[in-house]
Amino acid sequence: MTIHPSLQTAFQQGTALKVISGLTNFDIDRVAAVVKAADRGGATLVDIAADANLVRLAKQLTSLPVCVSAVEPEQFVAAIAAGADLIEIGNFDAFYAQGRRFEAAEVLELTHQTRALLPHVTLSVTVPHILELDQQVHLAEALVAAGADIIQTEGGTSSAPAHAGTLGLIEKAAPTLAAAYEISRAVTVPVLCASGLSSVTAPMAIAAGASGIGVGSAINKLDNEVAMIAVVRSLVDALATVKRNAAVVR
Repeated sequence: MTIHPSLQTAFQQGTALKVISGLTNFDIDRVAAVVKAADRGGATLVDIAADANLVRLAKQLTSLPVCVSAVEPEQFVAAIAAGADLIEIGNFDAFYAQGRRFEAAEVLELTHQTRALLPHVTLSVTVPHILELDQQVHLAEALVAAGADIIQTEGGTSSAPAHAGTLGLIEKAAPTLAAAYEISRAVTVPVLCASGLSSVTAPMAIAAGASGIGVGSAINKLDNEVAMIAVVRSLVDALATVKRNAAVVR
């Protein structure tokens, strides 16, 4: 599978930044604000809900690759027809608050179903943080065997920072950083470290072995476009401080 050239370059350099508007976010104004912030802040790609109208909107606002997220494979078809560049099974955070769990078998089955529907589209799959770390690694290996081109980690909602400030930011990122470290050593595809990251912990994700990061709530929670752009730029700058080949210890 050929990954979008600009995304492939960013993965190779360890500078990929995916800005996530949310799998359940269908608010046109909010999605537009996130997409514009990603574009103007220098992100690598945007991730929006798998909705054809949102894809067309995003394509009008940015030339960045557009990823669409869903947990129902059929939703990807219309989004790809509308111009989406890649697809993501995951961004499960919105469902955990509802008590909805995604176990390994279900995620693997969703991957098989999606590949059957769209065999030639770049596919990213999130490994649920609710699994034990060794199970996350085993699932990641199975997902790649099933056709996943990118693996995404998560973990922000499973952390419970005990401190404020920088220490708290590191505590919040610990689960997804641990997953990125272990999974990146088990698979040969790019790993996106997502959920609970900040400009403090973004370089740690690359040092742990990730090829890029995904950030959503840190940007979505803001209601000021200038502030949103500033956060994106701070993340871009943070990633630029890391030389991936020198930072990763094998």
